[in-house]
Amino acid sequence: MTEIEIRKDLKDIRYYYSRQEQFDGVKESVGENDILAKIAVYNSIVCKASPRLYDLYVSLYLQNNTQLSLSDKMGYSIEYISRLNCKLIKFIKNNISKKEECENV
Repeated sequence: MTEIEIRKDLKDIRYYYSRQEQFDGVKESVGENDILAKIAVYNSIVCKASPRLYDLYVSLYLQNNTQLSLSDKMGYSIEYISRLNCKLIKFIKNNISKKEECENV
């Protein structure tokens, strides 16, 4: 999986959580969206991350903060938040690769 694909998945996860109430409201009549399977994978990976990356994932993608608003809330520069986000994406990429290797054995 590429970093571009991970970024796309993270945008989809952010979108889901920003509209979770609407998704939950229609799951009985339409069914659950496939994004929930991706969310389960990403959440299980992030649970193994450092507390700082875990917090970043929750803040950016589950709580729908922007990097700018999060930098203000946390008292960090936008550049630092951006670097942390890059580390998070690399962490996810490495762990998705490991997970895929285990599933292919």
